[in-house]
Amino acid sequence: MNDRISLNLRDISGGPSAASTPLPEGAVVQQVGVTGMTCGHCVRSVTEEISEIAGVQGVSVDLRAGDVSRVTIASTAPIDPALVRDAVEEAGYSLVSDPA
Repeated sequence: MNDRISLNLRDISGGPSAASTPLPEGAVVQQVGVTGMTCGHCVRSVTEEISEIAGVQGVSVDLRAGDVSRVTIASTAPIDPALVRDAVEEAGYSLVSDPA
């Protein structure tokens, strides 16, 4: 199951729709993999926690229920991986080293 959950956020995944919604000027884009997410509530929880990190401008989640979901983060500067891990864990999920 590959569901994409819309949270009315700018699509920063680099997919076909990204051309119509360009990245913020000078944005740094990072991708991480997250396990344990199965639904829209999971996506909202992870998105909210990561969005609270200083400098984050947008978050996009490619939900892959039962697998590794890809989370794309746009920010003003590179985000410390420990902050991302802490945010994901605070939401109740696990960070993996490589996105799917």
